[in-house]
Amino acid sequence: MIDVSSGIVPVIPIDREAAAPLHRQVYAGFREAILRGDLAAGQQVPSSRALAAELEISRFPVLDAYSQLLAEGFFESRVGAGTFVAASLPHQAAHSKRTTEESPSARRTSRRSMLFPPYDPNPWRHGWGAFGVHQPALDQFPFDLWSKLLARHSRTLHIHPSNNLHPLGLMPFREAIASYLRTARAVRCDPQQIMVVSGSQQALDIVTRVLLDPGDAAWIEEPCYPLVRSLLTGSGCHPISIPVDEDGLDVAAGVRLAPAARAAFVTPSHHYALGVTMSASRRFQLLEWSRQASAWIVEDDYDSEYRFDSMPIPSLQGLDPCDRVIYIGTFSKVLRPSLRLGYIVIPPDLVDRFAAVRFAMDIFPSYLFQEALTDFMHEGHFARHIRRMRSLYKARRAALVESLHAEFGDFLTIHGSEAGMHLTVTIPESFRAGIGNGARSGVSDSARGGFNDVDIASRAAREKLWLWPLSQCYTGKPRQGFLLGFSNTPEDQMPQAVRRLRHALQL
Repeated sequence: MIDVSSGIVPVIPIDREAAAPLHRQVYAGFREAILRGDLAAGQQVPSSRALAAELEISRFPVLDAYSQLLAEGFFESRVGAGTFVAASLPHQAAHSKRTTEESPSARRTSRRSMLFPPYDPNPWRHGWGAFGVHQPALDQFPFDLWSKLLARHSRTLHIHPSNNLHPLGLMPFREAIASYLRTARAVRCDPQQIMVVSGSQQALDIVTRVLLDPGDAAWIEEPCYPLVRSLLTGSGCHPISIPVDEDGLDVAAGVRLAPAARAAFVTPSHHYALGVTMSASRRFQLLEWSRQASAWIVEDDYDSEYRFDSMPIPSLQGLDPCDRVIYIGTFSKVLRPSLRLGYIVIPPDLVDRFAAVRFAMDIFPSYLFQEALTDFMHEGHFARHIRRMRSLYKARRAALVESLHAEFGDFLTIHGSEAGMHLTVTIPESFRAGIGNGARSGVSDSARGGFNDVDIASRAAREKLWLWPLSQCYTGKPRQGFLLGFSNTPEDQMPQAVRRLRHALQL
């Protein structure tokens, strides 16, 4: 095997029958790759010995080509480090752009792809720090232990799982998940019903592919997690926004608006984004509607592990006598988002259909993290980590609530502080409209009349403050406010973060 550790070997076409000598072919190959932008400024290139071995030519043409590229300034040599694409090139040479003579109408994409809303890299989604949502306390994660588990399975070749890859995932991992869900979430399931996925978003995609056809109506919560709406719209379905009140999804309103909907997507244990818990009455109403309408319920058990003032709420799936609930969970919030590990609990008669769709999508999930997390769960580390994080997040939640009251009084309304890893604050209507006396004294007239949570969140992101605007979760008339994550901000830093929040709101 050729050692190319000194740099990735680029594609250099070599034609021994060509009139051009080999060193000119190597030179031209590198030069064109640099001008196309295939090789980036500062990128290391292979040693002359490694490239010669890869191309199966003598080393001398490679040395001649490298010498010419160094002389022309395309390459630079660093003593003791190797040869690199010149770092100054982006300022000296414009990369040639790929062009086409085709008209835009001739470069067609699928109509379905156009149903998805444009990808918008909102700044508040990509920062890490105060008020960031979905951000666990990574400084409290047992990295040393996790590294040892990964090393254990990286060094050991498990022949059976390596040659018996299943679209549902590793069976020992599915057994560990089923045991946890039966005990902690009152989910009725066997390991054979568990499918391992790369997070809740892939779970929702697979569920939609299996259960819904283009044109089908589906209930979504109002407000809701925006990507649920995007996924349904992109699938050609019709998302029907059903209002959420203090008891959760208003089932009666859903029956009035779309009685024949094919599915309902809900977060009953901890609603995204207002944090309310669906009442027992609403749960039974929803289950009865699904039975009568032959509809499906997709339960996203969002942030269910963290409840601070009472025991965790049992799952909706555990109440379902008709196997109409598809249950979705994830390890991203509990452990690390980069794990990209989640799961679906599938009704027994649908397992084959789910497996067929999953196999067509990406064959099977990656196994290394599954193996490590299986040990993490079996050895008791997972349960201990949840207990420790629950205590830590409870203290950080309390620090945020106390700081909000100290800094804002009763100006902001706090929602959903009883559970999860974030709470939501809303702004008085009188303040948003710039009328009345709903705001505290000292609020400027300019701030009064121009409140827009998206604009404020964008501005705050430039100050490393990651406010998620609530209005993005609505399809109809939006409420103005913010989702404030508290899980990754230490208690002693919370008062200062809230003072910065007040400054961002220009109060």
